[in-house]
Amino acid sequence: MATQQPTSPIGDDQVAQLTALIARQQCELEELRAQAATEALVDLATGVLSERLRCSPGEAVQQLTRLAARSGMPLVELAADVIGQPAGDALIRGAARPLRYQPARLAETPPVQRAVDGPRIAAAALEEALAPLGAVAVALWIIEPDGALELAGEAGLGALEASRWQRIPPQMDSVAQRVVRDGCPQWWPASHQLPRQVPLVGQWRGARVVLPLADAGALLGAMEICWPHPLEEFAPAVRHQLLALAEVCARSLGVHGERAWGGRGLWLPALLNALLRSALVAHAVRDHNGRIIDFQIDYVSDGFVDPTGRDPHDLVGRRLSHVHPLMTIPNGLFGRAVEVLLTGRPYQADGLIIRVIVGGRAVAMEMDVRIGRLFDGIAITWQPTNATDDLTAILQHAQRLGELGGWQQDVLTGDVRWTDHTFTLFRLTPGAPGTPVSLQGLDAYVHTDDLATVDRFRDVLLNQMRPAATTFRLIRADGVIRQIRAFAEPVTDTAGTLVAVRGTYQDLSTLYHTQVALAATRNQLADTEQRADDQQRLAVQLQRAITPFSADPVEATGLDVAVRYRPADQDHLVGGDWYDSVILPSKEVLLAVGDIAGHGIKAVTGMVTLRNSLRGLAMTGAGPAQLLRWLNDVAYHLTDNITGTAVCGLYNPATRTLRWACAGHLPPVLVRDGTACTLPLPQGVLLGADAHSTYEETATPLRLDDGILLFTDGLIERRGIALDEALDTLVLVAGQPIADLQQYADHLLRHTTPDTDDDTCLIAVHLR
Repeated sequence: MATQQPTSPIGDDQVAQLTALIARQQCELEELRAQAATEALVDLATGVLSERLRCSPGEAVQQLTRLAARSGMPLVELAADVIGQPAGDALIRGAARPLRYQPARLAETPPVQRAVDGPRIAAAALEEALAPLGAVAVALWIIEPDGALELAGEAGLGALEASRWQRIPPQMDSVAQRVVRDGCPQWWPASHQLPRQVPLVGQWRGARVVLPLADAGALLGAMEICWPHPLEEFAPAVRHQLLALAEVCARSLGVHGERAWGGRGLWLPALLNALLRSALVAHAVRDHNGRIIDFQIDYVSDGFVDPTGRDPHDLVGRRLSHVHPLMTIPNGLFGRAVEVLLTGRPYQADGLIIRVIVGGRAVAMEMDVRIGRLFDGIAITWQPTNATDDLTAILQHAQRLGELGGWQQDVLTGDVRWTDHTFTLFRLTPGAPGTPVSLQGLDAYVHTDDLATVDRFRDVLLNQMRPAATTFRLIRADGVIRQIRAFAEPVTDTAGTLVAVRGTYQDLSTLYHTQVALAATRNQLADTEQRADDQQRLAVQLQRAITPFSADPVEATGLDVAVRYRPADQDHLVGGDWYDSVILPSKEVLLAVGDIAGHGIKAVTGMVTLRNSLRGLAMTGAGPAQLLRWLNDVAYHLTDNITGTAVCGLYNPATRTLRWACAGHLPPVLVRDGTACTLPLPQGVLLGADAHSTYEETATPLRLDDGILLFTDGLIERRGIALDEALDTLVLVAGQPIADLQQYADHLLRHTTPDTDDDTCLIAVHLR
């Protein structure tokens, strides 16, 4: 059963002011409606006299005024008599020749038959009335309950075209649907003014008019009139005449009640009574701009329950805003109904708080509401929310979330409702004194250290009216302390007033214990990460000690040597790139670069092993190929599965010859006369891959002012680019005369921008 929750009372003065305002607005609306009907009647009579007397509309108005003055009759009554004369009934007198219907006066047709034949008779009569204006076709559409337009009558279209336009769905863009949605007439004197890419009735590309058909404020359908040729403009008299024709046509469709329940809808009241216990049907009331300003109640079902307790039959014929004025507040039911009518999308809400005036007081009622579109109106069903269903919904949400206790507290009355599992969480018995526990009484069960947290939770929820969440320690009735998480949300009515709060309690004790264990594990991981960071820093320091970013130039007879080292951008990617440049006892200069596979401490230690081994082996006086064979034995047998590439060269100043060998490495670059090129590679696989690897040695004669570049792949590698293309780019950068070797080496580093996060080693040699 519905629960009425009294809110702040409305004073007698406020009730009187509200009632007077509604009565005054109702009188004004009736006056406007009567005035509009009078003007339409006079315009129609003016048109009849203009046709009979073959005079202009202005002369017809003067003649009608003189006749009223001479006869002493009101102008409206005289206009009605003029329209009622058989000889002057130019709108509904003729036979419908294109539709082959017998002529009939609407006033003589029974109501039900009028609803059935009215559109066809009106279309035929319109054809005759519009012929003097040059129109060639007219079509009448009636709004269906789903918002579609059904062709109710036509003249001049032809059978094929009429069959194509029997029904216009609401989602189809057409000029008729646009007028029905806006409620305003549309005038297009020429075809180029028509909306683009919108299908049109017929093949005529002249003037076109679409007018809404409305009766007593209810939009019934639309009328479309076509001309074969464009017009300069629709004169005011022609516009008045066409609007009057539309009004007469709307009346020929039957008054609103007859149209809704007449021959096309006798089934609807019986269906509502059979299926819906509490239903209300109302049509839209629009102003002269087509804007929906109210809804007029047409029908209520036998079991309709009015929130204010009024008899359902007393509501028929009244405006919705007059019956329930508080529903017109922002975001109220009136706005929802307008949205349903305009969009066609139904609206539904369970447990909606509705405010009504009962006995001079504003009362909040919790209702289940459904609103759907019906013709140019809406059907509303509502019924009080069942308390048992409400608790069931809370339990379903709690079960879905798992191990939750749901609760709801009425802010106005202080009533609290709990689900069964909430009593289990608190270890309390349902029905015991002090149960269920309200938000204000929660302090008695909260640990002392958590009282401030709970107080902030209540402040956000009740005062700031925002969803809130918190965690606190609950002291249960059996003395056990549990970790509880509470989250809740405010419940407001359509006016935004707080009426209730609802939420859940969740026992997080198991999760809390798990988090404690995870914290201990996290600490252990932090220690492990710290040790890994220490090893990483050690590897970086070791690498930079052995291969500094730049080194002092090596000077030999007629030879300048510059070395550069560029580390990776990321310290955690410490690699095994290395280089060496030293003058041997034989006065030859050892030039070598290498790259150990992998990163980290293992790569750095492998780099140290190979670099130092090469220095020691070079003291034997062996050639580059032999040095690489020995270095391969070291990598294969004396390291922990280390593999890598290297270039080893020996430069003899006396002969100006560079003997060199390669172990799977990039070729050196020769710079001569300002042009650079790569040297042909001798055979040789990478170090540490095969214990029996052999290496080929080659000799490159050099000239004065020649340059030699030895480097690792970090100098040129880029993602998505082949090494051959990258080498070509380096050759272009290196192709220039070498004036100052140190500046030249810096130039190469500046103009090579790899993106593979790899170290770079470079040895540049210049003969002088």
